[in-house]
Amino acid sequence: MIRNLLTILAAAAALFLTQAALAQDGPVTVGTVAGSDVEMLEKAVEIAARDGLQVEIREFSDYGQLNPALAAGDIDLNSFQHIPFLESYLKDHPDGLVSIGTTYVSPLGFFSKKIKSLDELKKGDTVVIPNDPSNGGRALLLLQTAGKIKVKPEAGITPTPFDITENALELKIVEVDAAQTVASQEDAAVAAINNNYAQDAGLNPLRDAIFLEDRNSPYVNVIVARGADRDNPRYLRFVKAYQSREVAEFILEKYEGATIPAFEFEGSATRR
Repeated sequence: MIRNLLTILAAAAALFLTQAALAQDGPVTVGTVAGSDVEMLEKAVEIAARDGLQVEIREFSDYGQLNPALAAGDIDLNSFQHIPFLESYLKDHPDGLVSIGTTYVSPLGFFSKKIKSLDELKKGDTVVIPNDPSNGGRALLLLQTAGKIKVKPEAGITPTPFDITENALELKIVEVDAAQTVASQEDAAVAAINNNYAQDAGLNPLRDAIFLEDRNSPYVNVIVARGADRDNPRYLRFVKAYQSREVAEFILEKYEGATIPAFEFEGSATRR
Protein backbone atom coordinates (compact mmCIF):
# COMPACT_ATOMS: atom_id res chain seq x y z
CA MET A 1 0.00 0.00 0.00
CA ILE A 2 2.79 2.42 0.98
CA ARG A 3 4.75 1.39 -2.11
CA ASN A 4 1.75 2.18 -4.34
CA LEU A 5 1.29 5.54 -2.64
CA LEU A 6 4.95 6.40 -3.19
CA THR A 7 4.64 5.41 -6.86
CA ILE A 8 1.60 7.68 -7.28
CA LEU A 9 3.35 10.57 -5.54
CA ALA A 10 6.46 10.12 -7.69
CA ALA A 11 4.38 10.12 -10.85
CA ALA A 12 2.52 13.25 -9.74
CA ALA A 13 5.81 14.98 -8.93
CA ALA A 14 7.24 14.07 -12.34
CA LEU A 15 4.13 15.41 -14.08
CA PHE A 16 4.31 18.64 -12.07
CA LEU A 17 7.98 19.13 -12.94
CA THR A 18 7.31 18.47 -16.64
CA GLN A 19 4.44 20.95 -16.73
CA ALA A 20 6.55 23.52 -14.85
CA ALA A 21 9.39 23.08 -17.33
CA LEU A 22 7.03 23.54 -20.26
CA ALA A 23 5.53 26.65 -18.71
CA GLN A 24 8.99 28.05 -18.08
CA ASP A 25 9.84 27.57 -21.75
CA GLY A 26 7.01 29.93 -22.67
CA PRO A 27 5.38 30.06 -26.09
CA VAL A 28 7.32 29.67 -29.31
CA THR A 29 7.51 33.14 -30.89
CA VAL A 30 7.19 33.44 -34.66
CA GLY A 31 7.88 36.73 -36.42
CA THR A 32 6.15 37.76 -39.63
CA VAL A 33 4.63 40.73 -41.47
CA ALA A 34 0.99 41.73 -41.72
CA GLY A 35 -1.15 40.15 -44.40
CA SER A 36 -1.71 36.61 -45.63
CA ASP A 37 1.35 35.29 -43.76
CA VAL A 38 -0.41 36.13 -40.49
CA GLU A 39 -3.62 34.41 -41.60
CA MET A 40 -1.81 31.19 -42.47
CA LEU A 41 0.23 31.30 -39.27
CA GLU A 42 -2.91 31.79 -37.19
CA LYS A 43 -4.31 28.57 -38.61
CA ALA A 44 -1.05 26.75 -37.84
CA VAL A 45 -1.06 28.18 -34.29
CA GLU A 46 -4.57 26.77 -33.82
CA ILE A 47 -3.40 23.31 -34.88
CA ALA A 48 -0.28 23.52 -32.68
CA ALA A 49 -2.40 24.48 -29.64
CA ARG A 50 -4.45 21.33 -30.15
CA ASP A 51 -1.19 19.41 -29.79
CA GLY A 52 -0.31 21.26 -26.60
CA LEU A 53 2.22 23.67 -28.13
CA GLN A 54 1.70 27.36 -27.43
CA VAL A 55 2.83 29.69 -30.22
CA GLU A 56 2.79 33.48 -30.30
CA ILE A 57 2.81 35.48 -33.54
CA ARG A 58 4.74 38.74 -33.54
CA GLU A 59 4.03 41.12 -36.40
CA PHE A 60 6.76 43.40 -37.73
CA SER A 61 6.05 46.50 -39.80
CA ASP A 62 9.32 46.15 -41.72
CA TYR A 63 10.22 42.74 -43.15
CA GLY A 64 13.86 43.84 -43.17
CA GLN A 65 13.87 43.54 -39.38
CA LEU A 66 12.81 39.90 -39.23
CA ASN A 67 16.06 38.09 -39.94
CA PRO A 68 18.16 40.35 -37.66
CA ALA A 69 15.56 39.90 -34.90
CA LEU A 70 15.77 36.13 -35.27
CA ALA A 71 19.58 36.15 -35.30
CA ALA A 72 19.57 38.29 -32.13
CA GLY A 73 17.25 35.89 -30.31
CA ASP A 74 14.34 38.34 -30.08
CA ILE A 75 12.09 35.74 -31.70
CA ASP A 76 12.38 31.96 -32.04
CA LEU A 77 11.35 31.58 -35.69
CA ASN A 78 10.24 33.66 -38.62
CA SER A 79 7.94 32.93 -41.53
CA PHE A 80 7.79 35.48 -44.34
CA GLN A 81 10.51 34.80 -46.92
CA HIS A 82 11.27 32.49 -49.81
CA ILE A 83 14.56 30.63 -50.14
CA PRO A 84 16.22 33.03 -52.64
CA PHE A 85 15.51 35.94 -50.25
CA LEU A 86 17.08 34.02 -47.36
CA GLU A 87 20.11 33.06 -49.44
CA SER A 88 20.58 36.66 -50.56
CA TYR A 89 20.37 37.87 -46.95
CA LEU A 90 22.91 35.31 -45.76
CA LYS A 91 25.46 36.44 -48.35
CA ASP A 92 25.66 39.82 -46.64
CA HIS A 93 24.77 38.67 -43.12
CA PRO A 94 26.26 35.25 -42.31
CA ASP A 95 24.04 34.82 -39.27
CA GLY A 96 23.69 31.05 -39.58
CA LEU A 97 19.93 31.15 -40.17
CA VAL A 98 18.44 27.98 -41.69
CA SER A 99 15.18 26.79 -43.17
CA ILE A 100 13.49 24.10 -41.07
CA GLY A 101 10.33 23.63 -43.14
CA THR A 102 8.49 24.75 -46.25
CA THR A 103 5.19 26.63 -46.09
CA TYR A 104 3.74 27.92 -49.36
CA VAL A 105 4.42 29.12 -52.88
CA SER A 106 2.85 32.15 -54.52
CA PRO A 107 3.11 30.64 -57.99
CA LEU A 108 4.15 32.30 -61.21
CA GLY A 109 2.26 30.92 -64.20
CA PHE A 110 2.05 31.10 -67.97
CA PHE A 111 -1.28 32.38 -69.25
CA SER A 112 -2.60 32.62 -72.78
CA LYS A 113 -5.61 33.72 -74.78
CA LYS A 114 -4.40 31.81 -77.83
CA ILE A 115 -3.36 28.32 -76.72
CA LYS A 116 -4.41 25.80 -74.09
CA SER A 117 -1.00 24.22 -73.46
CA LEU A 118 2.66 25.13 -73.86
CA ASP A 119 2.88 22.08 -76.11
CA GLU A 120 0.90 24.11 -78.67
CA LEU A 121 3.69 26.69 -79.00
CA LYS A 122 4.88 27.01 -82.59
CA LYS A 123 8.20 28.00 -84.07
CA GLY A 124 8.88 31.71 -83.65
CA ASP A 125 6.06 32.32 -81.16
CA THR A 126 6.43 35.23 -78.72
CA VAL A 127 6.76 34.51 -75.00
CA VAL A 128 6.44 37.51 -72.68
CA ILE A 129 8.22 37.53 -69.34
CA PRO A 130 8.65 40.22 -66.64
CA ASN A 131 11.69 42.43 -67.16
CA ASP A 132 12.99 42.43 -63.58
CA PRO A 133 15.84 39.97 -62.86
CA SER A 134 14.03 37.97 -60.17
CA ASN A 135 10.73 37.35 -61.94
CA GLY A 136 12.23 37.24 -65.42
CA GLY A 137 14.65 34.55 -64.30
CA ARG A 138 11.83 32.76 -62.56
CA ALA A 139 9.81 32.72 -65.80
CA LEU A 140 12.73 31.35 -67.81
CA LEU A 141 13.29 28.57 -65.28
CA LEU A 142 9.59 27.70 -65.49
CA LEU A 143 9.83 27.62 -69.30
CA GLN A 144 12.80 25.29 -68.89
CA THR A 145 10.78 23.08 -66.51
CA ALA A 146 8.18 22.83 -69.28
CA GLY A 147 10.91 21.56 -71.61
CA LYS A 148 10.78 24.48 -74.07
CA ILE A 149 14.24 25.97 -73.47
CA LYS A 150 17.45 25.30 -71.58
CA VAL A 151 19.49 27.87 -69.68
CA LYS A 152 23.04 27.85 -68.33
CA PRO A 153 23.11 26.12 -64.93
CA GLU A 154 25.62 28.66 -63.66
CA ALA A 155 23.01 31.40 -64.13
CA GLY A 156 21.35 30.09 -60.97
CA ILE A 157 17.88 31.43 -60.20
CA THR A 158 18.25 34.65 -62.19
CA PRO A 159 18.95 33.64 -65.79
CA THR A 160 18.36 36.18 -68.56
CA PRO A 161 17.49 35.56 -72.22
CA PHE A 162 21.25 35.73 -72.89
CA ASP A 163 21.66 32.59 -70.77
CA ILE A 164 19.43 30.47 -73.02
CA THR A 165 21.50 27.65 -74.52
CA GLU A 166 18.74 25.70 -76.29
CA ASN A 167 15.62 27.07 -77.96
CA ALA A 168 14.43 24.52 -80.51
CA LEU A 169 11.27 26.49 -81.34
CA GLU A 170 13.22 29.74 -81.71
CA LEU A 171 10.79 31.35 -79.30
CA LYS A 172 11.00 35.14 -79.12
CA ILE A 173 11.47 36.09 -75.48
CA VAL A 174 10.11 39.61 -74.90
CA GLU A 175 10.67 41.36 -71.57
CA VAL A 176 8.07 43.86 -70.34
CA ASP A 177 7.25 45.53 -67.05
CA ALA A 178 5.56 42.97 -64.78
CA ALA A 179 2.43 45.14 -64.61
CA GLN A 180 2.08 44.90 -68.41
CA THR A 181 2.24 41.13 -68.67
CA VAL A 182 -1.55 40.70 -68.45
CA ALA A 183 -2.20 43.07 -71.35
CA SER A 184 0.54 41.42 -73.42
CA GLN A 185 -1.60 38.30 -73.79
CA GLU A 186 -3.41 40.09 -76.61
CA ASP A 187 -0.34 39.91 -78.85
CA ALA A 188 1.92 37.18 -77.45
CA ALA A 189 1.36 33.45 -77.59
CA VAL A 190 1.88 33.23 -73.83
CA ALA A 191 2.82 35.51 -70.95
CA ALA A 192 4.36 34.77 -67.57
CA ILE A 193 2.24 36.61 -64.99
CA ASN A 194 2.89 37.03 -61.28
CA ASN A 195 0.01 35.89 -59.10
CA ASN A 196 -0.81 39.37 -57.78
CA TYR A 197 -1.27 40.76 -61.29
CA ALA A 198 -3.16 37.63 -62.32
CA GLN A 199 -5.55 38.06 -59.40
CA ASP A 200 -6.04 41.75 -60.14
CA ALA A 201 -7.07 40.74 -63.65
CA GLY A 202 -9.60 38.22 -62.34
CA LEU A 203 -7.47 35.21 -63.20
CA ASN A 204 -7.27 32.19 -60.93
CA PRO A 205 -3.79 30.63 -61.29
CA LEU A 206 -4.98 27.09 -60.51
CA ARG A 207 -7.84 27.32 -62.98
CA ASP A 208 -6.56 29.65 -65.70
CA ALA A 209 -2.80 29.16 -66.01
CA ILE A 210 -1.73 26.79 -68.77
CA PHE A 211 1.49 26.03 -66.87
CA LEU A 212 2.07 26.83 -63.23
CA GLU A 213 4.84 26.57 -60.66
CA ASP A 214 4.26 23.81 -58.15
CA ARG A 215 5.43 23.25 -54.59
CA ASN A 216 8.90 22.35 -55.89
CA SER A 217 9.49 25.92 -57.03
CA PRO A 218 12.86 27.37 -55.91
CA TYR A 219 10.79 30.30 -54.66
CA VAL A 220 9.14 28.28 -51.91
CA ASN A 221 8.54 30.14 -48.64
CA VAL A 222 10.01 28.70 -45.47
CA ILE A 223 10.01 28.74 -41.67
CA VAL A 224 13.46 29.88 -40.54
CA ALA A 225 15.38 29.24 -37.30
CA ARG A 226 18.85 29.85 -35.96
CA GLY A 227 21.28 27.13 -37.02
CA ALA A 228 21.72 25.91 -33.44
CA ASP A 229 17.96 25.33 -33.25
CA ARG A 230 17.47 23.40 -36.48
CA ASP A 231 16.59 20.25 -34.49
CA ASN A 232 14.71 21.94 -31.65
CA PRO A 233 11.76 19.57 -31.01
CA ARG A 234 9.31 22.35 -30.13
CA TYR A 235 10.11 24.25 -33.32
CA LEU A 236 9.76 21.10 -35.40
CA ARG A 237 6.38 20.45 -33.76
CA PHE A 238 5.27 23.83 -35.05
CA VAL A 239 6.51 22.97 -38.54
CA LYS A 240 4.47 19.78 -38.35
CA ALA A 241 1.39 21.79 -37.33
CA TYR A 242 1.89 24.16 -40.26
CA GLN A 243 2.32 21.27 -42.67
CA SER A 244 -0.99 19.71 -41.68
CA ARG A 245 -3.92 18.93 -43.92
CA GLU A 246 -6.02 21.56 -42.15
CA VAL A 247 -3.58 24.35 -42.97
CA ALA A 248 -3.23 23.12 -46.56
CA GLU A 249 -7.00 23.11 -47.03
CA PHE A 250 -7.21 26.59 -45.53
CA ILE A 251 -4.60 27.90 -47.98
CA LEU A 252 -6.26 26.32 -51.00
CA GLU A 253 -9.75 27.54 -50.10
CA LYS A 254 -8.79 31.00 -48.83
CA TYR A 255 -6.46 32.07 -51.63
CA GLU A 256 -7.97 30.18 -54.58
CA GLY A 257 -4.67 29.35 -56.25
CA ALA A 258 -2.85 32.62 -55.61
CA THR A 259 -1.01 30.72 -52.88
CA ILE A 260 -0.52 26.96 -52.76
CA PRO A 261 0.82 24.62 -50.02
CA ALA A 262 4.50 23.77 -50.50
CA PHE A 263 4.41 20.54 -48.54
CA GLU A 264 2.98 17.05 -48.69
CA PHE A 265 -0.24 16.51 -46.77
CA GLU A 266 -2.98 13.91 -46.59
CA GLY A 267 -4.88 13.93 -49.88
CA SER A 268 -2.36 16.20 -51.62
CA ALA A 269 -1.75 13.72 -54.43
CA THR A 270 -5.37 14.01 -55.49
CA ARG A 271 -5.64 17.79 -55.13
CA ARG A 272 -3.07 18.77 -57.79
